Amino acid sequence: MEEQTIFNLIHKMDKFTNKMIIQWNKSFNEDLGVSHVLVLGHLKQNGKSRPSDIAKILGLTPPTLSYLSEKLVAKKLAVRLMDESDRRIIYLGITDKGADILKRAQLEGQRLRTNLLDKLTEQEREQLANLYSKLNKED
Repeated sequence: MEEQTIFNLIHKMDKFTNKMIIQWNKSFNEDLGVSHVLVLGHLKQNGKSRPSDIAKILGLTPPTLSYLSEKLVAKKLAVRLMDESDRRIIYLGITDKGADILKRAQLEGQRLRTNLLDKLTEQEREQLANLYSKLNKED
């Protein structure tokens, strides 16, 4: 593929992603960003986790995760838990309030994507699904 075509495709993908994030931030009025929701999602899926492990899995730096967790704990969406056998080890866990916020964030994201995908024909949606399946296959 020609380099200019690849550049244009990347630009269009980035523009779409940015548009979705901006729309989500405007419609999900909880003073939380996508990164906060990713942390809550990790905690919901994996249970209590060490912040360093969360950072590594989500591709964040430890200071970034510290910043995110401070806000989550302050808003009572997450809690810090000490390891019972080694008090030096601290975990982050999701609260019921955090799980509720996560569910609302996910529903809002689904609503936005549904509205966007409604602009496509059935055939275009099938093509897009096939493209995403191909791109998501691991080498």
